[in-house]
Amino acid sequence: MAVNLRALAARCTFAVVDKGRSLADELPQQLAKIEGKDKGLLQELCYGVLRHLSELEHDVREFIKKPLTGKQRVGHFLMLVGVYQIKYTRIPDHAAFNETVSACKPLKCDHLKGVINGVLRNFQRQQAAKGSDDNKNSSTELPDAITFNHPSWLIKKIQSAYPEQWRDVLNANMQRPPMWLRVNQLHHSVEEYLALLATENIAHLLVDEKSGAIRLTEAIDVNKLPGFQLGWVSIQDGAAQQAALLLDCQPDDNVLDCCAAPGGKTCHILEYSPKIKAMTAIDIEAARLERVQENLQRLNLKAQVIAADAAAPEKWWDGQLFDRILLDAPCSGTGVIRRHPDIKWLRKSQDIAVLTDLQQDILKNIWPLLKPGGTLLYATCSILPEENSEQVQRFVNENADAEHSAITDKADDIGWQILPNEDSMDGFYYAKLIKKLH
Repeated sequence: MAVNLRALAARCTFAVVDKGRSLADELPQQLAKIEGKDKGLLQELCYGVLRHLSELEHDVREFIKKPLTGKQRVGHFLMLVGVYQIKYTRIPDHAAFNETVSACKPLKCDHLKGVINGVLRNFQRQQAAKGSDDNKNSSTELPDAITFNHPSWLIKKIQSAYPEQWRDVLNANMQRPPMWLRVNQLHHSVEEYLALLATENIAHLLVDEKSGAIRLTEAIDVNKLPGFQLGWVSIQDGAAQQAALLLDCQPDDNVLDCCAAPGGKTCHILEYSPKIKAMTAIDIEAARLERVQENLQRLNLKAQVIAADAAAPEKWWDGQLFDRILLDAPCSGTGVIRRHPDIKWLRKSQDIAVLTDLQQDILKNIWPLLKPGGTLLYATCSILPEENSEQVQRFVNENADAEHSAITDKADDIGWQILPNEDSMDGFYYAKLIKKLH
């Protein structure tokens, strides 16, 4: 019996929103049940529902008397999947109706067929009416949480931090992320790899001037990239590719990458600075270090990989000081929502204070491992000042031997804040801290 894609999408989005599961954990389990082009459609449905969740919830609420709860709750997510298809995909409406209603059986909610069919058909009629000339001006003002598909607490934080740009940030979070490549320059220069892409008719839109990162015109299967399995190229966002340049490791440096998994920055540092003395990559989650090992192996690179808590170096550190430390700190992930739309719904306002405490704790405990004159690069994929510039300023104020080194040419900037889709990159933050010699 064929697997119903809409049932898998409903299960996946239900697990994320109601059960607090990560999309990165849940989606692969559902993708494993299907083959070929169906994988792309399932991914589209899950990402689409999570991107537009507030708006879809609003759409469904208009046509149902009371919310589905308990064992019927998965049926609610099936309706969201159905409405998303009608509103945002090219799937013919009749196919969306039939396949969505048919999903009731594998989801064991056959008794909801009539309800779900009714909601979808009423929504389709409403959409058709809105499209007619008589109804084009009938739309009412909706709350920001629905209009922008973000939770209210996060909208308020972004408005406070970026009063002029908050709408741009929220709109950027709703876009599909581009595909960026990092050329392993131990094998090819960026120019040489661009020639290989051209030979395969793989088009690119731009090359970042600072890092040499290549942005493709459209995402493709990694196995179609020249030399991917041979380690010639990796997938890494343009913002993340700035880390190796900013860390600026020198020959014979002893380097530490904290919170290293899945290893993209570890590998880039080794590619960019092949003459360093040693690389130590640590992460508190042993399971995630498997990805670090896989990346090192594919790229034929070497590092000492340790499952360890960066905030407790006494348990793993051998006493040798580091010349360079990259601290890619645990954070809210608010800069990468376009890649991980589940972040909007999994993250809660109270999490931010917990994260800032953790970041400060790691900074405080890892700082003694840095040589005088050495550099610590603090990084997050967040756009919230309390995790970024405020965090760095606080650390400098509390540590007399810590000095902030400017990255941008703006005198007032504490670090470098990249906003989502700025130069087509993810939202990211970097700050460079130098340990004073005396």
